[in-house]
Amino acid sequence: MLCFCHNLIKRNDIVPVMPQPGDLIEIFRGTYQHWALYVGEGYIVHLCPPTEAAGAGAFSLVSVLCDTAVVTKESLEEIVGKDRFLVNNLLDGKHKPRSVYDILRDARSLLGLEMPYCILRGNCEHFVTELRYGKGESRQVYYALGVGVRAVAIGMKALNAASNISCVKSKQKRILL
Repeated sequence: MLCFCHNLIKRNDIVPVMPQPGDLIEIFRGTYQHWALYVGEGYIVHLCPPTEAAGAGAFSLVSVLCDTAVVTKESLEEIVGKDRFLVNNLLDGKHKPRSVYDILRDARSLLGLEMPYCILRGNCEHFVTELRYGKGESRQVYYALGVGVRAVAIGMKALNAASNISCVKSKQKRILL
């Protein structure tokens, strides 16, 4: 039984949901989330870059530079450390979850395997959603790309506005001459 409920995040003041085998676990690392699959008895399976460990702090951000990661089974409590986590089967409304039997069988079959790791196309969230739904997706990536696209768009608008102001001033000078 999990004994670190103080790390379990409540959503909208609802009683926190204790993980069940096959559930996706979202672990909040500050600037990003690490994802794992709960396999029961306090253990998770996750795609673990060399830098992703409990207490890694800012060093865990270096995982974006890794090109491989290993599928490991570890204690949820150990991996969460002092961070917070919640059960987040985020795509249940979009995709039908596979059977718990199939999810756990496939997760166990991958243990110890070194896999390609890419923050955009093959990260820990892609890994666990592939196991649960049969489709790898990462909402973090979609969100980050969306923020990036909006930032570029705002920058382009600002440059365009500055350029227009410059053109108007240039035309005014020509008219005065």
